[in-house]
Amino acid sequence: MPASPSADPSRLWRPRRVLITRAARGFAHGRAMAERAAALGAEIVELPGDRLMLPKPPDPRAAYREAKATLAVVVSPPSKRRPQPIPPSADWRFDLAEGCHAHCQYCYLAGSLAGPPITRAYANVNEILAVLPAHLGKGGVTSASAERAHEGTTFEGSCYADPLGIEHVTGSLAEAVRFFGRWDAPVQLRFTSKFGDVSSLIGLPHGRRVRVRMSVNAQGLIRYEGGTSPLQARLDALGRLARDGYRVGLTVAPIQPFPGWAAGYEDLFARAATALADSPDLDLTVELITHRFTPGSKTVLRDWYPGSDLDLDEAARTRKLTKFGATKFVYPGETMRDLRASLQDLLHRHLPDARLLYWT
Repeated sequence: MPASPSADPSRLWRPRRVLITRAARGFAHGRAMAERAAALGAEIVELPGDRLMLPKPPDPRAAYREAKATLAVVVSPPSKRRPQPIPPSADWRFDLAEGCHAHCQYCYLAGSLAGPPITRAYANVNEILAVLPAHLGKGGVTSASAERAHEGTTFEGSCYADPLGIEHVTGSLAEAVRFFGRWDAPVQLRFTSKFGDVSSLIGLPHGRRVRVRMSVNAQGLIRYEGGTSPLQARLDALGRLARDGYRVGLTVAPIQPFPGWAAGYEDLFARAATALADSPDLDLTVELITHRFTPGSKTVLRDWYPGSDLDLDEAARTRKLTKFGATKFVYPGETMRDLRASLQDLLHRHLPDARLLYWT
């Protein structure tokens, strides 16, 4: 099992190797990523073309380690630049990057992204952002909801990556924040993170059109989130952002009924309340997401983390089908009801002004 995260909230990822494609080198933003990574000590590999040439160690564990230490700077093709619906989080999702360098043993990307788990950062950020205005007012979540219409058209920027965790190399989030800050329309950029370094976002002209959510969990489960910031660092970062005028949120995930879970989640909400206590004009949302897995993700996670004691017992779960007909395993109905009732009560007790967006 990977070691627990360091108590140092400023710890930043230093990729060992950066692969930059020929097309990515044609963008100033892509070249700047490579320069910042080189300053951190990364080996920069300039590829002769646009196809990623990945090392293929014979040992699967070595291949995993190599991939997790690699950043690829590439160009997002037109097919990936088309925003896609992403209920229940937001109207649309768009991608500044894909993949994550952290070692979360319940990683929801396992089985979702093909190939080795390298992190890809897109050099053509301006092209990615330029297609968003055509989707103004056309979403099916906040744009079509009486309860959430005040959020405007929402764009999720962290569906397949944690963009804040690599921001010190990419600078892409700052570009997106400035873009939404200039966009004088009922819109909102949303992203979530497990990292606490928000220094590059403080002071940016966000125009209150950006909501930063921290992905958090009870302290007893943080040990499954190797390579991320400690829980308190994330909460402190959220308070810092709130005091800088950002709209903020808590993404509590993945919720699990571990021994002592009620006290663990009460501690989480109490800590959050303390971190946000002195934030003027606080706009706080909460998303509650229970743990689930698919047969494919279980296979990948068991391969990545063979020593993990994470509960992936299918016999203790209820089998359900996704809207695409795929199998997923969730907690039984009684467990879900107990978790939901308890967490909503704790939320109302410690963060009474927070808006609960959804439970799933």
